[in-house]
Amino acid sequence: MISKISLNYSPNFSTKKRIKKNIKFIVFHYTGMSSQNKAINRLTNVRSKVSCHYFIKKDGDIILMVPEIYSSWHAGISNWKKYNNLNNYSIGIEIQNSGHQFGYKKYNNNQINSIIKLTKYLIKKYKINKKNFLGHSDIAYLRKKDPGEKFPWPHLAKNGIGVWHNLNKKRLRKLRRAKISNIDKNKFIFCLKKIGYFVKKVNLNQKIRLIKAFQMRFRPELINGKIDKECLIISEKICKI
Repeated sequence: MISKISLNYSPNFSTKKRIKKNIKFIVFHYTGMSSQNKAINRLTNVRSKVSCHYFIKKDGDIILMVPEIYSSWHAGISNWKKYNNLNNYSIGIEIQNSGHQFGYKKYNNNQINSIIKLTKYLIKKYKINKKNFLGHSDIAYLRKKDPGEKFPWPHLAKNGIGVWHNLNKKRLRKLRRAKISNIDKNKFIFCLKKIGYFVKKVNLNQKIRLIKAFQMRFRPELINGKIDKECLIISEKICKI
């Protein structure tokens, strides 16, 4: 177990104990609040009805808020592959970051190091598949943007946490904004479904949010909700992992 984990329990969890083998996902969040104290207070306030299992502070210190054996209320209405209500199947990790509303910043090295240590411990304990590390925006793209485009997915993937592609950056950059046919756009949406995104019965506005969720995760350099050749190639690569 990781040393120096403090306790600040939240009352916001489901009291039915989970079966260990049903814990299949790790979901990353940012707090999206103006201060760390406000975030901690909200996650431990019974009135808020939200929580997480682990909270990573600005200095990298880790707080346990809900024991892993219980479902914390971190994901809300959520979908990924065949799973609904990811609370029941996941461990939620909140990272202190003011988010898009309050001056979104890069995650610092202390936080990133703590993410790696904590998640490696959880991988070993629950045998989490590398495909099952998700952002809140992946599973609830109609509502959420966290952990956002500055979350260090490529760096984490190098440490066995989550998936990333090994495509040539210069080649990809040349394909950015390159138009594609409607057939290729449909291929892109099919790939998103195969990756795990919920794509059933989405209208135009919802489709734009879906595309942006993918871009925040896998093409953070340009988040415009438009499918281009670069997006297609990345999606096809991720599909095959």
